[in-house]
Amino acid sequence: MKKYQYEARDQKTNESVKSIVQADSEHSAAKLLIDQGYVPLKIELEQAEGGILGRLQNRITTKDKIIFLRQLSTLIGAGLPLAQSLRTVAEQTQNKKMQEVVQEIIADVEGGKALAVAFAKHPNVFDSTIIALVTAGESSGTLDEALKRVAAQKEKDAAMIGKIRGAMVYPAIVLTVIVAVLLFMLLMVVPQVQSLYEDLNKELPFLTQVMVITAEFIFNYWWLVIAILVIGGFFLKQYLQTDAGIKVKDTFKLNIPLFGSMFKKLYMARFTRTGQTLLSTGVAMLDMLKISGDSVNNVVIQSEIMRASEKVKAGKNLSESLAKEEYILPMVPQMISIGEQSGKIDEMMGKTAQVYEDELDEEIKALTTTIEPIMMVIMAVLAGGMVGAVLFPIYSLVGSGVSL
Repeated sequence: MKKYQYEARDQKTNESVKSIVQADSEHSAAKLLIDQGYVPLKIELEQAEGGILGRLQNRITTKDKIIFLRQLSTLIGAGLPLAQSLRTVAEQTQNKKMQEVVQEIIADVEGGKALAVAFAKHPNVFDSTIIALVTAGESSGTLDEALKRVAAQKEKDAAMIGKIRGAMVYPAIVLTVIVAVLLFMLLMVVPQVQSLYEDLNKELPFLTQVMVITAEFIFNYWWLVIAILVIGGFFLKQYLQTDAGIKVKDTFKLNIPLFGSMFKKLYMARFTRTGQTLLSTGVAMLDMLKISGDSVNNVVIQSEIMRASEKVKAGKNLSESLAKEEYILPMVPQMISIGEQSGKIDEMMGKTAQVYEDELDEEIKALTTTIEPIMMVIMAVLAGGMVGAVLFPIYSLVGSGVSL
């Protein structure tokens, strides 16, 4: 189907509307608009955005999803019909890709489908958590509250991920600078020291010889170095997309020095926050565990949650089922146990999520303070080794009485 940009007049409100519609032809697009109660004023075939830049500009971000969910929740809560609320949101949406998705949802809703079913057709935009909450909201007549809750959860999740990424920016910048300095020394300074020793018929010290060999290899076989990096990167990327590769990557995240603890708390906060949101809207326990396991975005944690789910299915308590899993932090089953005794599991999961979110904030601040001196020491050691490899031979020549 083709996409058409249109301008039309709403027969009920007499207001002008601009948006996008999908149809087989311009005539079909006009007929579709008339059936929806619009008078077409202008219909044009949409020009596709070309190149990588266009695709990047039109990708749907987490922020786009949160804004969409919040706006839709507000309009439905104000008493507007669902289809009209969706149209209003579509008109206010700046992202063209998101606008196209909303137009397809409008068509499905006006065709008699439930909102959750319409969302499910776009799994890259609306994950299982959103669909489950929308389903529960439609069943209970609290769709606006369900949308508000899932938007709030996505905001908190995005904030936590943003903080972890922010904590990793400084080390990445420092490592980039270190690599750049090493390459400069290898390719520009070391060859001059080698030339000096050759002119004097002197043998280079061992460390300097190693650096000379490395510099010569990079200089003479730079194409091979680039080819190895590109091919290695390609195969590594392919491997990390396999089941075995994903498991290795996710296990590494949980055990990586400095950052492993943060990732564990992020996943626990994500699991308990999603669980609290789902249970509070009436989603069944087993469904909650499956959806929460998917939302964690770590196959190791997900497999542990699913093992616990099987035990719950067999009749065990959730707290007891989670307690023996390796990467489930102790507070999670402890708080859930209190919730099981009081009949408020969702409330206890929410409090657990808040604790881990607060601890994650503090850990990120502490890490930012700690990592600076660590990176400075690493930089000093590497730079000192390079400088020593360059200056030591020169001082050796001076010490031996050679005139430079």
